[in-house]
Amino acid sequence: MILNERIEHKGNAFPSKVIDFKKDVDTLYFHSENGVILQMTVLRDSMLRFRFTTDAKFEPDFSYAIAKEAVKGYNKLEITEDIEKYIVTTSKLICYISKEDLRTRIYDAIDETLISEDELGFHWEESYELGGNIVKMTKSSPTGESFYGLGDKPEHTNLKGKRFQNWATDSYAFGRNTDPIYKAIPFYTAIQNKKAYGVFFDNSFRSHFDFCSERRNVTSFWAEGGEMNYYFIYGPKMQDVVASYTNLTGAPELPPLWALGYHQCKWSYYPESNVKEITQKFRDLQIPCDAIYLDIDYMEGFRCFTWSKEYFPEPKRMVKELADDGFKTVVIIDPGIKIDMEYDVFREGLEKDYFCRRADGPYMKGKVWPGECYFPDFTKPEVREWWATLFQGLIEDIGVKGVWNDMNEPAVMDVPGKSFPDDVRHDYDGNPCSHRKAHNIYGMQMAKATYKGLKKYNYPLRPFVITRSAYSGTQRYTSTWLGDNVATWEHLWIANVQAQRMAMSGFSFVGSDIGGFAQQPNGELYARWIQLGIFHPFCRTHSSGDHGDQEPWTFGQEITDVVRKFIEIRYQLLPYLYTSFYKYIEEGIPMLKSLVLFDQEDAQTHHRTDEFLAGEHILACPIGEPNAKGRRMYIPRGNWYNYWNHEMVEGGREMWVDADIDSMPVFVKEGAIIPKYPIQQYVGEKNIDQLTLDVYYKSGKEESSVYEDANDGYDYTKGRFSLRHFTVNGKEDKLTIKQHKSGTFITEYETFKINLIGLPFQIKTVRVDNEDINLDDVKVGHRVLEITKNFNQLEVLA
Repeated sequence: MILNERIEHKGNAFPSKVIDFKKDVDTLYFHSENGVILQMTVLRDSMLRFRFTTDAKFEPDFSYAIAKEAVKGYNKLEITEDIEKYIVTTSKLICYISKEDLRTRIYDAIDETLISEDELGFHWEESYELGGNIVKMTKSSPTGESFYGLGDKPEHTNLKGKRFQNWATDSYAFGRNTDPIYKAIPFYTAIQNKKAYGVFFDNSFRSHFDFCSERRNVTSFWAEGGEMNYYFIYGPKMQDVVASYTNLTGAPELPPLWALGYHQCKWSYYPESNVKEITQKFRDLQIPCDAIYLDIDYMEGFRCFTWSKEYFPEPKRMVKELADDGFKTVVIIDPGIKIDMEYDVFREGLEKDYFCRRADGPYMKGKVWPGECYFPDFTKPEVREWWATLFQGLIEDIGVKGVWNDMNEPAVMDVPGKSFPDDVRHDYDGNPCSHRKAHNIYGMQMAKATYKGLKKYNYPLRPFVITRSAYSGTQRYTSTWLGDNVATWEHLWIANVQAQRMAMSGFSFVGSDIGGFAQQPNGELYARWIQLGIFHPFCRTHSSGDHGDQEPWTFGQEITDVVRKFIEIRYQLLPYLYTSFYKYIEEGIPMLKSLVLFDQEDAQTHHRTDEFLAGEHILACPIGEPNAKGRRMYIPRGNWYNYWNHEMVEGGREMWVDADIDSMPVFVKEGAIIPKYPIQQYVGEKNIDQLTLDVYYKSGKEESSVYEDANDGYDYTKGRFSLRHFTVNGKEDKLTIKQHKSGTFITEYETFKINLIGLPFQIKTVRVDNEDINLDDVKVGHRVLEITKNFNQLEVLA
């Protein structure tokens, strides 16, 4: 169904006059003459929920997206009315609800400027074929408004003038502008007049978003069933909008530190001798790597939770030997369970009636890699519990450390639409429904069940799960990658914008198949992709075995050296990345920031796609063309140091940056402290006996943090972590670094190597905690200090 939004509005119905109003604590009910009810809930001063029903009664309030821990509460709630409208006021928002037709207008409570206004507002169209309604919302959009988000759309970061749909779809070798693809994340952020707000349309049916495509000054969203149920989130900073949405839908727990290392994957590494050959070459060539992946060929006839007796006759021994060499083994698990009465997983699922059924009773049957399969109904709690138990063999017995959920859109090879037919039935946690409602959350619930299994059997260590398909909130359970991309320069660009978009959609633990899954890159493209990939939270090369090899050493010595160099940088930056992950969890701050997220008040950032911030302080911009010796890029406002030569540049402008094949444009914000570990071949190879701090001088103040813990396990939840807050304060003849440490975790190191970058004077005096110390004890080099003890305040003076 396509929304008809033309002037005649044929087939659409609208709310009529309000005849009754009721209030229940934080929830308001507005009843109209024709049975429409608007339920408006004030969740926070900056967050309102709007929920409509056309049947004078609401269905049970259930959502897979909303986190149980979501913060609620407000400082102010006043309700008044006049002849035309109800007025709901919080400390941050003023909302008008029209008595004529329930249309709303929302204002900033501080300066009373208009933020959002319904155009047609809520309306609906009855679906006689399927039952229920197509529910619709249209809002006015002022000239100059920009839109961002919606998950993994392979499109320009600014969505203005585009139309999209959310329907999780297996999209092998998708291209730029392909829609829909793997994920369904119905959340966007809008910016107008330098103020940001967000809309989360929590409806798991196939949904659509039109950002001023059909009508120039109208944006709309609609779904082919379910309720009009959306959350309005105000900033006014875009980062605050994304953080509030992330809190609403949930953040993950910390991953094990090794999950932030470099990973190597292929369809497929087999037999065991091939796996060992690959891992040994990483060690021989001194290219750091933490994880090796096994695709579907490790199984016996592609039966999930089995091992091929021919290819991997002793998996427990192999996994242990890989672990002894620093490699964690990650295996793939798909949802399709082969129809085979000799296969215990199938037999148990059949006996317990855990598989999805068609509307008239037979099981949903479809062809995937094993052949004809049945599919678990992951929307049923008992099925998720059963699925979790199936991981005992892989995790507890064999020693596998991570699981990769693929094909979970769900993808089916031999049916129209390449997924389940609409009539397939689901439990939906006690809210029975068809696949029309459950499709977009199927992969999410599989990932949740997988996460529960790994958490149970890997305990006391942390689980590591990857998913291809996702709905809002899936980030609570898993990381993700961006699907079956292609080894082209266009896809390098796509990977960059997709990762940024996922981060601004609340899902930071994301990466692409480095080098491209389909086809094979040349060495230059692979090197440029690695340079981008080391700044993505999830860093994995993955390729199809049909198109040749794609290991770091595949493309000759020159490229091997470049790849090694950048993977080593990744390992040096692990404490920086881990700290960024901590802030993502604690504060909802995206680990990747598009320039618009970094500085929305600079209109130049609203249409930039290539440049992004990794963490709080590192600015990166990949080289996206062959034979390039550099590129033009936009440097955001402020002063930035070139990572390679330490030259300072003033931002707020576009400029040329040199970057031959062994380099890429990387800058560091002035005043930043970048923590670094020594290069390791894998996490845990070395004791960290000294922390390097790269301190970038600033005339003025800047703050940085370093979060550390045991790198795995759950002691950090009991306060056993180390959180160092640093404040840099620079003057013409003096630089002061203050440190405040919290948490009870004792780091392995007691010394610091401090690189002072951009310091405008020669060091003559060093003062630690207000005491001058002998320079010989500090090991002063050319703007380098090695401090042999901890400090609360360090001063270097001319």
